[in-house]
Order: sequence, then structure tokens, then C-alpha cells
Amino acid sequence: MIHSMTGYGRAEIGFRRDKIVIEIRSVNGKTADIGLKSSLIPRNKESEVKQLLISQLQRGSIDIYIHAEYNQTVERPIHKERFMAYYREIKALQAELPELGQESVLGTILRIPEVMERRSEDPDNDQWTAIVHGIHLAIKQLHHFRAQEGEQLACEILRRVELIESYIHQVEAHEASRIETIKIKLLNRLHELGDAVQIDQNRFEQELIYYLEKLDITEEKVRLRQHCAFFKQTALKEDCPGRKLLFIVQEMGREINTLGSKANHASMQRFVVMMKDELEKIKEQVMNIL
Repeated sequence: MIHSMTGYGRAEIGFRRDKIVIEIRSVNGKTADIGLKSSLIPRNKESEVKQLLISQLQRGSIDIYIHAEYNQTVERPIHKERFMAYYREIKALQAELPELGQESVLGTILRIPEVMERRSEDPDNDQWTAIVHGIHLAIKQLHHFRAQEGEQLACEILRRVELIESYIHQVEAHEASRIETIKIKLLNRLHELGDAVQIDQNRFEQELIYYLEKLDITEEKVRLRQHCAFFKQTALKEDCPGRKLLFIVQEMGREINTLGSKANHASMQRFVVMMKDELEKIKEQVMNIL
């Protein structure tokens, strides 16, 4: 089953009277590139979180955001020594600034960050257990997101592969007229030379057969059809087929390019161009498949 590398997962965990919010965002990437965007992840836990994300999400550019929403009704204690130090300094200035009222002084001091006791940034054991649980919930939601987008990707790329297969039939429809056109063109060129040139009809037929064999596209059509079938089989039956699908797309591109170089026919080349267009769109989508 196809999964996209793009996804979003969010979890909210109640802890004591606070709320912890975990968000994980991922986009496509060749390897697992983990970004930890939170001060709530201690340094000694960073490796643990990265390994968890890699084991569960495998590939992609993945960022995890964790923040705590503290209950505003919980009073933060005042650092009394710092408060009194600021108060004495401001009180000493009141003689020179009589318009400075007592109420504004208190409000000003309480807004100074150092006056209010800060919570410890590093979570304790219980809080960390809650955070890890929240990470697992966010990963689960991100998996669901990836699966939904993967279904859409699968429908899109398989539809385009079937278009390429239909264009092969369109190319075949012009093969007979192409060969006849080449024969007529060569004969006309020989007639232009006039009677001065003697033509060995048998040798001419041999050379014509050799020339047409060089322009034969049977092998390319067979291989391209095989690659298309292998692509669909891999997309539908394998887990995490992104890398393999990209290799198959490259092989499809080689066969389509060879078809174009051998076509030597305007209508056939038009369908080859349409194949290339569809293949480029498939390649763009495959880059986002896990």
C-alpha cells in the first residue's frame, strides 16, 4: 500500500492542570531528516526521540513541535528577594520622580521576568512519560494522514501509467504507414538521381530491410509494457515502494526516449512527447511516495 511522505499529526495530552501539545509535520526527503523544535525535549532524550520517529516514519523531512499550555489560573510564585531589590531601587528614585505612583511601580516590577519564578524547562519523569505517549498518538495520526494521501497518489500515478500504455497502442497504429512512408521517401531519392545511377534491386531490398530493422521499435514497446506492468504491481502490492518505483520510472524513460529517436514519424513522435509528459508527472508524484 502506498503512503505519502507528506503528513501532519497532532496530539494533546492533559498533564496535571496543564496541557501538552505535540505536532509532527513531514514532507518528502531522500532520507530521514529529523528536526526537534522544542525546549521540552531534554538533550539526553533527543536521540531517543529521533530513533522513535525514524523507526515509525522511516523517511522524510520531519519536524516535531512540543509546547506546554500552562493553566493561567495557577499563580506563579514571586521571587521576593528580587522584588524587594527592584522595589528599593525604584523607591529611592521617587524623590526625584514624584509623579511616579505606587500602583504603577508594583505593576512595573511584576512585569520584570526575573521577579516571577520560572518553571523548570526540563520535564520530570512523569511529564516525559506523558510527552512520549503524546508523540506516539501524533505519529498514529500522521500515519493516517499519510495513508489517505497515499491513496490519492496511487490513483493518480496508476491512471497516468495506463495513459502511457494507451499511447503505445496509438504509436502502433502508425507503424505500417511509417514504414511505407520511409520506402517511398527512399525510392523518390533514388529516382532523383536519374538514369546515371544503376540500381541493383536485390541489393536495394536488402539495404532497405536492414535500414527498417534499425528503426524497428518492437523491443522498446515490449520492454515499456513490461515496465508499466511492473510499476503497477509494485505500487499495489509492496510496502514503501517509493525508491523502487523511482528506478522503474527511470527505465520507462529510457525506453520512451529510444522510441522517440527511432520513430521518424510526426504522429508517432507526438505520442512519444505525450508519454514523456505523463512520465514527468509520475516522477514528481513518486518523489513523495514512502
